Amino acid sequence: MKLNDQRLRELGLAVIQVEMQAVAKLVEQINDNFVTACKLLFACKGRVVVTGMGKSGHIAGKIAATLASTGTPAFFVHPGEASHGDLGMITKHDVVMVLSNSGETAEVLTILPIIKRLNVPLIAITGNPESTLAKFATTFINVAVEQEACPLGLAPTSSTTVALVMGDALAVSLLEARGFTRDDFALSHPGGSLGRQLLLRVEDIMHVGVAIPSVPQTALISYALLEMTEKKLGMTAVVDDDNVVIGIFTDGDLRRMLGRNLDINQTAITEVMTPYCAVISADILAAEAMQIMEQKKINALIVVDSKRHALGALNMHDLLKAGIV
Repeated sequence: MKLNDQRLRELGLAVIQVEMQAVAKLVEQINDNFVTACKLLFACKGRVVVTGMGKSGHIAGKIAATLASTGTPAFFVHPGEASHGDLGMITKHDVVMVLSNSGETAEVLTILPIIKRLNVPLIAITGNPESTLAKFATTFINVAVEQEACPLGLAPTSSTTVALVMGDALAVSLLEARGFTRDDFALSHPGGSLGRQLLLRVEDIMHVGVAIPSVPQTALISYALLEMTEKKLGMTAVVDDDNVVIGIFTDGDLRRMLGRNLDINQTAITEVMTPYCAVISADILAAEAMQIMEQKKINALIVVDSKRHALGALNMHDLLKAGIV
């Protein structure tokens, strides 16, 4: 069959339409069974053990990962491996969540009697409310779909999508119920740019001590230029005798003064600095420092304490180097 651009678009849109309709019908399943499932998961003193076979297994793995990253300890167990020893991972304090669209998956049915013997709550997510799995479960959530998005009606498409959405609904409901915060989320996501944005603070990356570009308010422009060149941050703080920041001198200030024909060996830095400059505290997130720079269209900031004493300095390059930008 020859590829046709318009036909490809039509097929793609048809899949999205079918899956959108399937997801929309899930609203009907946010019912008492859903609430019961949430309560079982919330009351779990151990971990949520999520299992499923084939494509349902892939969705089960994603649900377990989402639960774990949002405050509900969870992990995935393959049902085939479960009947060969991995059931030993389940304790009496756990809750088991099983995904099976048919509710009759052989590998899943094999382990149901063992789960029953362990006397742990069982939550079933299935498309067949009359199935063995649904009848066996402590509670079940019906994720039946009218049709798969696959035109052959064979490949799990709509059914896996709605199962995934229902898993997200459970996880996010529990997140809210547990009072899970951004800080909690950050602790479970320390790696990558997301973790850096949620965990890294200004004090972790700022230049301190002798690395802070700083000149006294009595300094001449020439001295300030030498300080900027040595410290390589594109600016220098201007401080009084008590190390209180009274202004900043930046590359931008330097460009603006060029047309004034000033003698850099005779002119005080206070005549060309930017007074009342923006400053930040050391304990704010580095991502917030970046937002301040973007909003004020500046490339560097001085870090101060509550009395505006200079504690550190950083510029946009430091944020780039730290992976914040």
